[in-house]
Amino acid sequence: MDEELFNKQMRGFLKKVGITSQRELEKAVYERVGDGRLQGNEALPASVVIRVPELDLEVRIDDEIRLE
Repeated sequence: MDEELFNKQMRGFLKKVGITSQRELEKAVYERVGDGRLQGNEALPASVVIRVPELDLEVRIDDEIRLE
């Protein structure tokens, strides 16, 4: 296994996950605050699941996103 390549690929994947997730979450929050579905002071339960079927791996992370 090429550890340098593996680490580079992992960093790229996690960067893509982080950037995409942040962009989509921000977009959804601003839309819902804008149209009144959210007040802007909520704490939103959130979760993410990363699956790698070939490794029989599923990791779930649960947290909360506070708007105020």
